[in-house]
Amino acid sequence: MHYIGLDIHKKTISYCVKDEGGRVWGEGTIAALRPTLDRWMETLPQPWTAAMEATMFTAWVYDPLLPRAAAVKVAHPLMLRAIAAAKKKNDRVDAGKLADCLRCDFLPEAYMAPSAIREKRRILRYRNLLVRQAVQCKNKIAQMLMEAGVSYTKEKLHHRGYFHQLLATNQEIDDSLRPLLRLTRENLVRLRRTESALLRSLRRDPLLAERVKRLMSIPAVGPITALTWVLELGDVKRFPSIKPVISYCGLCSSEDSSAGIAKRTPISKQRNRHLQTVLVEAAHLAPRLHPDLALLYEKEAQKGNRNRATLAVARKLVAYLLAVDRGERIFVMEHSQAAA
Repeated sequence: MHYIGLDIHKKTISYCVKDEGGRVWGEGTIAALRPTLDRWMETLPQPWTAAMEATMFTAWVYDPLLPRAAAVKVAHPLMLRAIAAAKKKNDRVDAGKLADCLRCDFLPEAYMAPSAIREKRRILRYRNLLVRQAVQCKNKIAQMLMEAGVSYTKEKLHHRGYFHQLLATNQEIDDSLRPLLRLTRENLVRLRRTESALLRSLRRDPLLAERVKRLMSIPAVGPITALTWVLELGDVKRFPSIKPVISYCGLCSSEDSSAGIAKRTPISKQRNRHLQTVLVEAAHLAPRLHPDLALLYEKEAQKGNRNRATLAVARKLVAYLLAVDRGERIFVMEHSQAAA
């Protein structure tokens, strides 16, 4: 077996090929282009396995390598930094370190989702970008009206009928402001339509439909939460228990312990921020929709911190999501089962 370390950048890919004894068979740099990568793979000694660091360029290199290699592994960047720290650091050294970690079975491997899931995840994240831009457009409309001293009804401002009536009848809006308001409103409508179309395409996708439908049987779990769980988490069976799932979702604090003294720090930044945002938003709404979650929220809120109560509800939602997704069944509360 030959072990290959790849250090991937925007324009170049540095590689290092080693055998089982650690002898270097070849190293160098190739252009980060698909035809160049295909020609380079034809020159490799068989059989071979490759490792690369998880970056924004990993996916397009990972997919062509996978069918030709014995195995392709992706390294976790933070864990790899602690293992392969060195005084001298460059692309050639990094590629050699990756090859050595792979050869010695010491590579901190990261999960790589299938290409179909990654494509749907890209669509969902783009939809989230459109939502943020739509909110910016709403805020910009309100800002321009307030700067001009225009009086309006806040609750109705973004309704289509009220907005057009405001432009037609309100004399406080001058001629220089009207084109900007119309342009911002047109951008807002376009963003909303595109976002709705992307969301409909994801919900109708046969790869996700059944799984999303089961997850939506949980109280306070809507289509956005269910789609984010499916696409960001990937294969739910890769987690042995609920604790690593809570850590992955960023719903627990990090730990700093030394000499028998344990310190709990604020919420860890090493998390999936998309899942964390959606679960916290769902946890704010969940106590209104289910009495058990409301009881849990009040119990934690009595300890004096409502943020901790929200996190407790979010962790309970994670438990529900994990049970439904792993068991492949719809959500049923325990007391309902006992009554039945």
